[in-house]
Amino acid sequence: MRQQLCLARLLASATVTAMLATGLAGCQTAGLSDVTGSLGAKAEAKSERHSGTDPHRAVEVYGERFQANPKDADAALKYGQALRAIGQRAQAVAVLERAAILNPGNKAVLAGWGRALADSGQSQRAFDVLSRAHTPANPDWRILSVQGTTLDKLGRHEDARRYYASALRIMPDESSVLSNLGMSYVLTKELPKAEETLRRAYAGAPVDSRIRQNLALVVGLQGRFDEAESIVKADLPVDEAAANVAYLKQMLGRGANARVSAADVVSQDSRRSRAESHPRSDGSAS
Repeated sequence: MRQQLCLARLLASATVTAMLATGLAGCQTAGLSDVTGSLGAKAEAKSERHSGTDPHRAVEVYGERFQANPKDADAALKYGQALRAIGQRAQAVAVLERAAILNPGNKAVLAGWGRALADSGQSQRAFDVLSRAHTPANPDWRILSVQGTTLDKLGRHEDARRYYASALRIMPDESSVLSNLGMSYVLTKELPKAEETLRRAYAGAPVDSRIRQNLALVVGLQGRFDEAESIVKADLPVDEAAANVAYLKQMLGRGANARVSAADVVSQDSRRSRAESHPRSDGSAS
């Protein structure tokens, strides 16, 4: 059950895709670093460390700026990003919601707020807010990709893939979008297709640990554990490689429980999401 719950959170940490911080914050993420389906919050925290930014220090700095001037959109975005990086997702939502109220029409703030909502599991509301963060005349592929992840979490996988397709028309072969698309296929048990898509994503961004982990996860879900381990630890320092392998084994398990059903994995989220109203999902730039 723990393995299933961990896998179910893959899309929640998305986007998931690539979005927020400098991303969605600028309108796309901490250096384009929030890919759907990464191995949970640990990957996100690792990204912050590798960027040279101490998220706890950023919370202090930008928190003070935001408290001094809640209308400072840049401070709000960076504060929200830092809060997300340390796992304070509810507080990030509150900060960015307040910033959106005080900066009506600011699409970067709306994008950041929508991404924070997606992280906190409020998929329907996230989709609606993100729809206000760009327009059909000026679509943002990063927002389209995150909207796709929210639709996937609502169990609307075909609709999600139309959003990914729209994002890829704007940014062909973008690895973060391909990673989100690959994880979408995992949720419908189309594992060979998921692997093919994630290999394309990995080829375009071989240094992105989250995409590497997504690919390893899908390979492992098909029972090829040795290959999955070799993928997840390739070219990494021994201690980091060992930690990644241990976490992958924890995710996948061994023996009878190793082949996790993607449909079962997402069923809890889907049942909970059905209580929410369905978003518009024509797949065009919202």
